[in-house]
Amino acid sequence: MDLTQLAHILQALGCPPDKCPDMAAQLDRRARQLAETKHRPYPDALAHLLKLMAGGWAAPPLSPPPPES
Repeated sequence: MDLTQLAHILQALGCPPDKCPDMAAQLDRRARQLAETKHRPYPDALAHLLKLMAGGWAAPPLSPPPPES
């Protein structure tokens, strides 16, 4: 997949626009590595990673722990 297209997908998922190009390159590299090590097609590995990332951005931020008394 073209890294520009991947950056646009990441931005649509909620990735900060200034981080999208770097994250797209990292995601592509990791998907290729996962495809090779797990003997699965690159598109499947990329889809898996995108689902994980979408879930991470969709999750609400963690609340700070309550103050100790």
